[in-house]
Amino acid sequence: MRRLPLSLIVGAVLSSIFLIAAGLSLLWTPHDVTALDISARFQPPSPEYLLGTDQFGRDILSMLMVGARTSIAVALVAVAIGMALGVPLGLAAAARRGQLLDEIVGRGNDIVFAFPFLVTAILISAVFGPSATNAIIAFGIFNVPVFARVTRSAALPIWTLDYILAARTAGKGQVRISLEHILPNILNVLIVQASIQFSLGIPVEAALSFVGLGAQPPLPSWGRMLADAQTMIYTNPRLALLPGLAIVTMVLGLNLMGDGLRDVLDPRLRRLRA
Repeated sequence: MRRLPLSLIVGAVLSSIFLIAAGLSLLWTPHDVTALDISARFQPPSPEYLLGTDQFGRDILSMLMVGARTSIAVALVAVAIGMALGVPLGLAAAARRGQLLDEIVGRGNDIVFAFPFLVTAILISAVFGPSATNAIIAFGIFNVPVFARVTRSAALPIWTLDYILAARTAGKGQVRISLEHILPNILNVLIVQASIQFSLGIPVEAALSFVGLGAQPPLPSWGRMLADAQTMIYTNPRLALLPGLAIVTMVLGLNLMGDGLRDVLDPRLRRLRA
């Protein structure tokens, strides 16, 4: 039995901590994150408040738990949107290589990439208002050309293989070949890319919330926790260090897990290790 890469194990453990905390926050948190208690502001860590309280008397541990849920939800849904739209476009472009559809998909990808992600987020927020939903839409739009390009690049070499020619000779159409033969053979690439985009979604959501374009009060967010703590970084550094450490650890865990998945799923890397 092949041993799993250490990076995959470490990444899965780190990521699982936050996934469990986010899932648990749906049912329970040590304290109500929307309740303000000015008399308990800036409390140090104690049995009642394990990580202390912020300037409004809110429990930091509870806010970190709900903030994990917010970040994970934004990243997960945005990646799902990117895959749902980008993968079919990439498959269609690969099937029609050099034809009009391929050119349209390629130029559409270039147009999306021509606008920096933050500019797109600002435009969406200016029209519809800042919210976690609009952050999902902005990051989802950015993910579409990413998955379209990755899918097209991975699918093109497979279209030149003999068994694809045999399938075409047997009368299978491009859509059926793409679904039955191309997509299953590039799933490993898509899974790794999804893990990468998911890891990018965590700091993206934090950055949008930091500048006021992401999740809005009273919904806690790691990015807004950092924004609220920036004026108190010298007097109460814990308020900035804890959400910052959560972001770094979550992204590190997801990146390690992505590297481990690539090592497991990529047959070329398996041959190199052998």
